[in-house]
Amino acid sequence: MARILGVDIPNDKQVQYSLTYIYGVGLKTAQKACADAGVEPTIRVKNLTEEQLTAIRNELTKVKTEGELRREVALNIKRLQEIGCYRGIRHRRGLPCRGQGTKNNARTCKGPRKTIANKKVASK
Repeated sequence: MARILGVDIPNDKQVQYSLTYIYGVGLKTAQKACADAGVEPTIRVKNLTEEQLTAIRNELTKVKTEGELRREVALNIKRLQEIGCYRGIRHRRGLPCRGQGTKNNARTCKGPRKTIANKKVASK
């Protein structure tokens, strides 16, 4: 496995798809990095030369990835929580903050149901 930016990328896949295993690198960014490095995006990682890998590494160092990007996202969420805006409050409570309703479906964001012991169900 080739190692780029501290991430092992799969050898048997095309370069453009292997690079998406890096946090912060999507398909478009991977294709642009290959084009700027002068590497064919459809070539397999195992067929890359060391010079081509170095060129791709140099292109991807210009983009925020991995720990640096995760840190920025975490600081952005922390800032929203500190200023007490609506989105920050939703983040703090673990609820969706992009306008989705929570009356019926929000289980992914809210987590598993918290059952209350001895709660009586209203009889009809």
